[in-house]
Amino acid sequence: MIYFDNAATTKPNDEVVALFNKVETESFGNSSSIHGLGFSSNALLNKSREIILKYFKLTKHNVYFCSSATEGNNIAIKGYALKFKSRGTHLITSTIEHPSVLECFKQLESFGFEVTYLKPNKDGVIEPEVLKHALRDDTILVSIMAVNNEIGSINPIEEYAKIIANYPKVKLHVDATQAVGKINLNYSDVDMFTFSGHKIHGLKNSGVLIMKKGIEMIPVISGGGQEDGLRSGTVSTSMAVSLAKALTLSKPSNSINELHDHLFNELSKIDGITINSPKNGSSYIVNFSSTKKKASVIVEGLSNRQIYISSVSACHSKFEPISYVVKEVTGDEKLASNTLRVSFDNSNTMEEVDAFLKNLKELLETLKWSIHILWFALVNFLQKVKIKNNLLKHWQETFADVYLIFQV
Repeated sequence: MIYFDNAATTKPNDEVVALFNKVETESFGNSSSIHGLGFSSNALLNKSREIILKYFKLTKHNVYFCSSATEGNNIAIKGYALKFKSRGTHLITSTIEHPSVLECFKQLESFGFEVTYLKPNKDGVIEPEVLKHALRDDTILVSIMAVNNEIGSINPIEEYAKIIANYPKVKLHVDATQAVGKINLNYSDVDMFTFSGHKIHGLKNSGVLIMKKGIEMIPVISGGGQEDGLRSGTVSTSMAVSLAKALTLSKPSNSINELHDHLFNELSKIDGITINSPKNGSSYIVNFSSTKKKASVIVEGLSNRQIYISSVSACHSKFEPISYVVKEVTGDEKLASNTLRVSFDNSNTMEEVDAFLKNLKELLETLKWSIHILWFALVNFLQKVKIKNNLLKHWQETFADVYLIFQV
């Protein structure tokens, strides 16, 4: 098996799973309970917070556990915007954010907020000057992701933070899901950021919102007041501990750069392939489009050979067959409707990349000749059967259309 869909989810680390099982069975007490087992569970939670803050070298932030980056994004964006609506109703994000961010802003628009959606440049990056010009006196929140989950473009988050520092009312939120453990980034000046455990070899349903001390917001989830009232509901100590463990095991790998560059260069040589990712983006993601064959057919063909890649983002692939990110960056709907994404982790090898390229080329060639053979067989059949000329012409034209569709 060759697994190249790590941007969708990663295989849990054995150490992480073992630690989860140990805490889940031995320290299962409710961290809010006022007895020994509860105190023990709460101590593990606080220790996990310390580990996470130490990893990021942060001293002026707090850690809040939640189920995912999606939940963390909702808590941060809605919670802050609704809390300070009296200060201003203007919000800023980009057109290529993750759905968990974009849908928050769409909902806030229905609550009376005005949202400016910044457009990326040809490399999928929101230029700092574009952000600077969009800021207004009534702006209260900016949310821009660190690394795009579909094409891997890297935004200059530290430059954004410097610009926003001149606007006391404005807070910067960053979806760092595809950045944590993959690129080095200074988060000390970021007001709020989120990430998910399952993207860094942790477990699904574990996530974190990290926020500067002193920031207030309305809780999106009301209840027992856990996590300082920001996210009510019993906290899973085992999930928190396993996420902290996964984070400590995560670090950028130089070997990924070699895999990325080799794949990028070889894909650029293949006829009918257009690369959508910027060459200077995250080494962990390469997005490209097939201009002659359906992406879904390629994904299925590779899957039958136990090579796993993705077509558009896993977060919306079942609902929307087109990549709004690629469409926004390239302006080409044909490319956007036929995207493929390879995403690495630190265990992938050059041999796997070469095997993927070999199978991709074979599959493209097989598909091409299968379609040609089908086409000529149909034409030959129609010419041999005894039917009227007009009807023959009609069927030839119909099958020609089908032929062109399959070619695309």
